[in-house]
Amino acid sequence: MMRTYAGHSTAEKSNELYRSNLAKGQTGLSVAFDLPTQTGYDPDHALARGEVGKVGVPVAHLGDMRMLMDGIPLGDMNTSMTINATAAWLLALYIVAAEEQSVDAAALQGTTQNDIIKEFLARGTYAFPPGPSMRLIADMVAYTVTEVPKWNPINICSYHLQEAGATPVQEIAYAMSNAIAVLDAVRERVSEDLMPKVFARISFFVNAGVRFIEEHAKLRTMGILWEELGRERYGVEDERALRFRYGVQVNSLGLTESQPENNVQRIVLEALAVTLGRGARARAVQLPAWNEALGLPRPWDQQWSLRIQQVLAYETDLLEYPDIFEGSKVMDGLVEELLEGARREMAVVAEHGGAVEAVSYMKAALVDSHRERIRRIEAGELTVVGINRYTETEPSPLADGEDGGILVVDPGVEAHQREALEAWRAERDQAGVDAALAELARVAADDAQNIMPATIAAARAGVTTGEWSQTLRDAFGEYRAPTGVGEATAAPQSVEVEQVREQVERVSESLGRTLKILVGKPGLDGHSNGAEQFAVRARDVGMDVVYDGIRLTPEQIAKSALDEGVHVIGLSILSGSHRELIPAVMEALRAAGVDVPVVVGGIIPAADVPALEEAGVAAVYTPKDVGFTRIMGEVVALVERAHRPDPVTAKA
Repeated sequence: MMRTYAGHSTAEKSNELYRSNLAKGQTGLSVAFDLPTQTGYDPDHALARGEVGKVGVPVAHLGDMRMLMDGIPLGDMNTSMTINATAAWLLALYIVAAEEQSVDAAALQGTTQNDIIKEFLARGTYAFPPGPSMRLIADMVAYTVTEVPKWNPINICSYHLQEAGATPVQEIAYAMSNAIAVLDAVRERVSEDLMPKVFARISFFVNAGVRFIEEHAKLRTMGILWEELGRERYGVEDERALRFRYGVQVNSLGLTESQPENNVQRIVLEALAVTLGRGARARAVQLPAWNEALGLPRPWDQQWSLRIQQVLAYETDLLEYPDIFEGSKVMDGLVEELLEGARREMAVVAEHGGAVEAVSYMKAALVDSHRERIRRIEAGELTVVGINRYTETEPSPLADGEDGGILVVDPGVEAHQREALEAWRAERDQAGVDAALAELARVAADDAQNIMPATIAAARAGVTTGEWSQTLRDAFGEYRAPTGVGEATAAPQSVEVEQVREQVERVSESLGRTLKILVGKPGLDGHSNGAEQFAVRARDVGMDVVYDGIRLTPEQIAKSALDEGVHVIGLSILSGSHRELIPAVMEALRAAGVDVPVVVGGIIPAADVPALEEAGVAAVYTPKDVGFTRIMGEVVALVERAHRPDPVTAKA
């Protein structure tokens, strides 16, 4: 199965992209939804500001899903939807859109990611507390196993664990522990005789890094553990049901903004990890584009990634032979080493009460392992070509041109989507909507009932994504996931850290109290790895750190800055919404009377930096700026300059 992860701007534009990709030889769809859709907000919600259509397609109601799949035969298509907190809702919309094509739900093939535990750990697009979230997943699995039997209701997603810094052992252990938590929850909602069918429909979505021998060993290890779990814990005997079925997108964490052309060979090598050995080969592959460290890929960039898959499949001979790693002493040794480590780490998770209860432990462990990865890069122990070695370079012609080598979403999309949403609400049967939402609320309050039938009825009635989610928020309550920052261990000592710590002490003395920094993530961007590492390093060099996690409005950030009396603010944003949200934060700070230096980090094209500086930002850091401790020193210097007495005023 060959896919490219795609979607942006509007359902209409994304539909055009899908049809074009299918015409080029893509054999399935992989739908990227925008952040409001992923987190359960309509385009007109305050938190959706600047985020609509940026990292995926907005789907606010059945009309959007209908347009998204227009002209695509859903009875023949295999569709993967990268959706988690609102997975039940998006599957319901897909089922109803298929009905309108006269396709029965039983014929639908595809996957919903639907993995909420990794959202708490690594990605941040959760909407509801852990308990109700697990209920939603279990309801979906229980419903689809009989009503949509060809559908994979959950993709246990270790991909984002690796993006958050997981070692191979952690990625294996946490993914398997996550799967146990899901299967145990489903077991309470289906008869025991259905568990083999349930087990057979659980798939995985994994990551494959550039150390492709080790990565292939990881996948063989996961296959062994998965079969063990099926046989020993869930009584599965059917060999087909015991297969470890996984799709993959190769590593994006290792893609670099510097010398971005190097990303092409990284992607090819990473693809080998999941294709070389037949015994552990991916069922579906989607490759990132060379420019994803810069911004959104254009259609041509996605075509390049698709062509990589096609060259590997049709021009090379890697699919023609039996498993070339079978009997390899090196591979067998690696697998045994990973099995031992993964079983040991799974036991630790079990001691914490299982994956749901162990979220705080696993989150802190990921923050620590990611910090160790960054330390090794900074120390030169882990070579990243173009970042800490072989940095001399010619300008990349791939990034030339007015667009900077990336797709830029029309800023008018958000207003268009708000207007379209208003029109949809005006034209629907409001009485039917109200009745559907009342039934949804009733079912949500009754844990014994499956929520899927009421959700599908709400989709038919014209309910919006935000209305469905708010009804469940009202029933289930709100939740903020742990950040892992407070639990992270102390940093190892180094000369550079000690120098910056002395700098912090000197400036703190002149301030009259410890230098305090607020680390904030405006908007819906849940990629918190950079913010967490920034906050941890600030703590390591002696600053007082205020970090409340993800999903904050500009006004909330400004209020926190005022209440906490901070001396500097660091904002992190990777969703492409910096052009709207950063100026909004600066405006909110001015309105609150907060006048402190503000630095910004994230995937920010060079062309956008002048506008941010004009808005009042003191410094901008992007993925090419390695060296967190050096950056801390620069931040401290900004604070020192901002609070240094004016010579004229001091003399007077």
